[in-house]
Amino acid sequence: MAFHEIPILDLSEARAASTKPAFLHQLRDALLKVGFLYIKNTGIKEELFDRVCDQGIRFFDLSDEEKMRIEMKNQPSFLGYSKLGNEITAQKADWREQLDLSTPHPVREPSDPLYHNLLAPNQWPSSGEMLDFRPAFEDYMRQMSDVSLFFTSLIAEAIGLPATAFDRFFDANQQHKLKVVKYPDNGLGVGQGVGPHKDSMLTSYLLQATPHRGLQAQNTSGEWIDCPPLRGTLVVAIGQGLEALTGGVCASTTHRVLSPASGAGARFSIPFFQGVSYDAQFEAMDVPAHVRALREDVLKSAGGRQDEVEFTFVKGRWRHLGEATLMNRIKSHPDVGERWYPELLEQIRAQQAGIAKDRAPVPSDGGLEHQKEGASKATVEAY
Repeated sequence: MAFHEIPILDLSEARAASTKPAFLHQLRDALLKVGFLYIKNTGIKEELFDRVCDQGIRFFDLSDEEKMRIEMKNQPSFLGYSKLGNEITAQKADWREQLDLSTPHPVREPSDPLYHNLLAPNQWPSSGEMLDFRPAFEDYMRQMSDVSLFFTSLIAEAIGLPATAFDRFFDANQQHKLKVVKYPDNGLGVGQGVGPHKDSMLTSYLLQATPHRGLQAQNTSGEWIDCPPLRGTLVVAIGQGLEALTGGVCASTTHRVLSPASGAGARFSIPFFQGVSYDAQFEAMDVPAHVRALREDVLKSAGGRQDEVEFTFVKGRWRHLGEATLMNRIKSHPDVGERWYPELLEQIRAQQAGIAKDRAPVPSDGGLEHQKEGASKATVEAY
C-alpha cells in the first residue's frame, strides 16, 4: 500500500537498550515502504543547526564577484559555487543557486584514477566577509559524519545484518558532501526547483533552513507527498547506492523540490550526503530471506508501476562507484564537463540524443582509472 505521510523517528530511542528494538522495527518499515523519513533528537544541538542556517543564507548575500571567485568550474572536483540554472536534473535546468562543499582532501595525484578528482580541497568564501562560515560548516560536517555512520549501522541492524555490515564501503578518511542551496521566489522557475530524482550514495540528510514547503516524495501510486520543514529534524533520503547494496530491500525514493511561489521569499536548504569509498565495487549483500519477502510484498502492492527515474548503479555498468559518480556529476554540471571532461561530456550527450556511437571495450582497469583531465582516451558507457 502506498505511503501518504513521511514517518518521524526519534533517534534517541536507538541509543537506549529498552527502546532500540521498537526503533529498529519502525526503521525497517520506513526503509521497506517509504525510503524517506524524518529523524529528531539527532544529537546535534539546535544551536549548530541555527548557526549553519544563518551562515548559509548569508552566503547568498555576497557580491556576484565574490561568489564567482569560487565558481565550481574553476576546479575539476565539482566543489564550489554554481549560479542559477547551472545544474541539470532530468535533462532540465534546476532553478537554484548553490555552494557545494565536502570534507577536505588533498588534490589528486597524476597516477590516481580520474574519479579521484572528486576528492579535493573546498573553495571557501573570503573569511573577511564570512568569518564564521567555514568554522560552522566544518563543525557541522564533522558531526553529520558521525550521525550518518551511526544511522547506517542502524539500517544494517534493521534489515537483519550486523551493525558493521556497511563498514567495508567506507574509507578511513571518508569524503562526505554538502550543499547550501537557495531557491529564488522570482516566479521564473516555478515548477522545477530540482526535478524528480533519486539521491546517490547511501543516505542523505536535509536540513530545511526556512519554513517553505516544496520538498516532495513520490509514493508507489505516483502521488507527490509533502515533506514540510519540522524544526529540530533532518529529512533522511535513502540513496541508490543503498538500494543497490541491499538488492532492492531498502527503497530509494524519487523526490523533487518545487520552486517557491512569486513573493513567498527564497527557500534555503542544506543537504548533507553521506559518502562511500569511490574505489568500492558494488555488490548485493546477503539480506535475510524474510526481509526480502517483506520488500517483495511492498512491491506487489505498487501494482506493477514502473519508476521513471534512471537508476545510476546498474549491475555490471561500472567497475567502481567513483566512475558512476564522476559521470553523474558531469551530466549534472555540463559547464564543468566542458572545461575538464569534454570527451566524457560528449559521450553523455550522444547517449541522451540516442546516437549510437562505436565504443571500444572497457579496459580491465575500469575505463576511468587513469585518464588525464580534459583529455580522456578510454571509452566508457555513458548513461
